[in-house]
Amino acid sequence: MLFEIGEEIRKERKRLKISQEKMAKDLGMSRATISQIESGTVQEVGVRKLIRILEYLSLEFRVRPAGAPPTLDELRGGK
Repeated sequence: MLFEIGEEIRKERKRLKISQEKMAKDLGMSRATISQIESGTVQEVGVRKLIRILEYLSLEFRVRPAGAPPTLDELRGGK
């Protein structure tokens, strides 16, 4: 799951043409932390830190039952 979240963060950051370095600086984090989150290799990441990253990229965190089929909005490519 963390890998998928990291992948979405990376895709949106690249779409917005923001470097890992700039994002890290703006958020007061290290570039290595951003890289590890994006690659899904981070050992631990706090929820607040993850939410700050998502908000920075205008993304949101959603919770739904495991194994639930995608919503119509998700199938249409909405986030």
